[in-house]
Amino acid sequence: MLPILSGRPVRVEVRPDLGPYHAATSIPKRLILLDAGVLRDKLEFDRILVHELFHFVWVRLSNATRRDWERHLAKEIASKAFGELGWSAESRKNQLRRADVQARTVRWRRYVCESFCDSAAYLHAELGRHSEWTLPAAFRRKRAAWFRAQFLPGSPVRF
Repeated sequence: MLPILSGRPVRVEVRPDLGPYHAATSIPKRLILLDAGVLRDKLEFDRILVHELFHFVWVRLSNATRRDWERHLAKEIASKAFGELGWSAESRKNQLRRADVQARTVRWRRYVCESFCDSAAYLHAELGRHSEWTLPAAFRRKRAAWFRAQFLPGSPVRF
């Protein structure tokens, strides 16, 4: 179930073809673009829309909260956790080098953001399973606990 979202309106537009992408988001324009193909499957639509909405949540988080998520992911990587909770994060994770994590490179920070949004979609889109959910269950539970600690049930989430 999606938490209560609090913020200015976000416009959602459907486009006939976004090429290889299902969606795109512009934070400054408060705009989400969806490929028309995602409308064919309600569950996939939900997952993708939640992911895109959480890009707006990500930019509203405090630096301390974003850094805490980074530390959470760095611990996963140090534990040799494979997989992710969506293609957008997994494709970036697979490109990471150890130096990216240590230096907090742009590549690392993009992965961190996509992982946050994919994790939110995993938790809130209410799917039973998905082929892109390759992160082992123990790490999924830890991510869910992190989200519960940050976003208390019933409390609005700024986006």
